[in-house]
Amino acid sequence: MKLLVVSATELEIKPFFENNNFTDVLITGVGIPASIYYLTRKLTDEKYDLVIQAGIGGTFNKIFNEGDVVVINQDTFGDLGIDEKGIFSTLFDLGFINANNFPFKDGWLSNDNKYFSNSALPLAKAVTANKITDDGKQLKKLHEKFNADIESMEGAAFHYVCLQQKINFLQLRSISNSVGERDKTKWKMKDAITNLSTELNKLIQNFK
Repeated sequence: MKLLVVSATELEIKPFFENNNFTDVLITGVGIPASIYYLTRKLTDEKYDLVIQAGIGGTFNKIFNEGDVVVINQDTFGDLGIDEKGIFSTLFDLGFINANNFPFKDGWLSNDNKYFSNSALPLAKAVTANKITDDGKQLKKLHEKFNADIESMEGAAFHYVCLQQKINFLQLRSISNSVGERDKTKWKMKDAITNLSTELNKLIQNFK
């Protein structure tokens, strides 16, 4: 099986990146535009059986702890729409896009491929935004709108490209912090990075 591991930065998968000599790795850079461009270019040039995105993220949900690793089964773009008079409406809400036009299902980029059975990690729902904020009001609106467990800056872009390219994919997220906590001394970055690489290695071993 030919695998590709995708991450926004080398830092997020540092232990895996430094010791990997058998799996292709793509570092896209941070954010939605870079993720879409570099992943699309890579998948146009080369064919893979499975693409795995590995990265860190924040959690809205207190059932998850810093350092936990989850598999994202649904993701969407959390800032694609119009904010008017304090109310955020998605492009689906406004009728600009049909919420069930491929690759969306009810406004979500869902992953239901067969490879979920290769992981025992808990499933989670995510929302992706280009802007990360500590503004309590904005975070409350974001959480209420999407009821997501995890926030990242690349996940929905990854789902979007893989669905469009009709390629099997999995998104792994390791939790480094609670959403809105910008004091990085309270983040569990080391644990998140170590655990992410550990689970990524386990997952890859299942496909050998």
